[in-house]
Amino acid sequence: MRIIVHDYAGHPFQAQLSRELARRGHDVLHAFAGGLVTPRGALTRQEGDPRTFRITEVPMSPDYARNKYSFIKRRGYEVGYGRELASLVARERPDLVLSANTPTEPQWSLIRQARASRVAVVTWVQDFYSIAVDKLARKKLPLVGALAGLWYRRLDSRCFRESHGIVVITDDFEPIMREFGADPSRITTIPNWAPLEELPERPRRNAWSARHGLDDAFVFQYSGTLAMKHNPDLLRRLAVRFQGDPAVRIVVISEGPGAEWLRQRKEAENLANLVLLPFQDFREMPEVLASADALVAILEPDAGIFSVPSKVLTYHCAGRPILASIPAENLAARIISGAGSGLCSDPSDPDGFVDGAVRLRAPGPSGTGMGVAARRYAGENFDIDAIAGRFEAVFARAMALR
Repeated sequence: MRIIVHDYAGHPFQAQLSRELARRGHDVLHAFAGGLVTPRGALTRQEGDPRTFRITEVPMSPDYARNKYSFIKRRGYEVGYGRELASLVARERPDLVLSANTPTEPQWSLIRQARASRVAVVTWVQDFYSIAVDKLARKKLPLVGALAGLWYRRLDSRCFRESHGIVVITDDFEPIMREFGADPSRITTIPNWAPLEELPERPRRNAWSARHGLDDAFVFQYSGTLAMKHNPDLLRRLAVRFQGDPAVRIVVISEGPGAEWLRQRKEAENLANLVLLPFQDFREMPEVLASADALVAILEPDAGIFSVPSKVLTYHCAGRPILASIPAENLAARIISGAGSGLCSDPSDPDGFVDGAVRLRAPGPSGTGMGVAARRYAGENFDIDAIAGRFEAVFARAMALR
């Protein structure tokens, strides 16, 4: 098949899937949005990549990053991005498009063009854009926000109903999909994963930890987006709690408003143990993650079951214990609990989160055991060969409906 895998965010495991599909004989174009400030995967050709694997960056307005939190301007950029995406589909005329992490209006532009070109579309649902817009817009402008939420919910419903196949990342999403009017026979659950082979375990002391002066520290590390659904104050609380422990560092690898807020608090409260770094090159991520003694994940209660932080899956590859503040009903919290790979508290309990950090800091074998359990979980669940086979089955059903 000729396939476009469009991952708006450019995350690591979607790129791994594209490469695996190409290795299986498909002609794959992996497309992602340019200009986003977010952790990225391996988005350039690598040695050993299949000849049938290509990568392209879909143009995004250069002003997007600066105006991301302006609803009206952001919508204009996303509409423009949708035109670029539709143009790509029209030029390439693939057999099928798999589209992930895509805002509602660009996704609808893609689907309309695909329908016109008789291209099958599989929508890969990582979260619900319209639900997020509804909640955030209502908080800022109740009346206008309610109308905006209604518009995006209706548009999401059209996207789901017009898709030839839908992949959801947890069974928790299926009742919500039915509320949107999606055909249950077209819905398949394929949990997210992380590219295990690209994230081998590395020694705690390595070139990256030495370069950042972390070899002799106890490191709590947060790596990833700090957006509306994350509470950076939890990271500040960690820094305050361990101010009296000169060996502890709170390392935050992120960019954007949450990271900037932490920078201001670091200066205002003289938090010398809070280390702020920009997003790191994906090629260095094995050493980056290995430099942690505990890896931190946070998710606000409003996100509930609607967002499953992929960083938690990436963390499992590193073989380090996880310290999490995530709603208990969220799949990520259930994974940590079921695998025994870390400590998870509710976002309404910041003291419990800090107490968990104190437990991991204390000498003893518990943290090591959690790290071993984390890597074991990754090894048992992140087999890309099996995962790609499941996607191919979805593609076959979608093609039959084209």
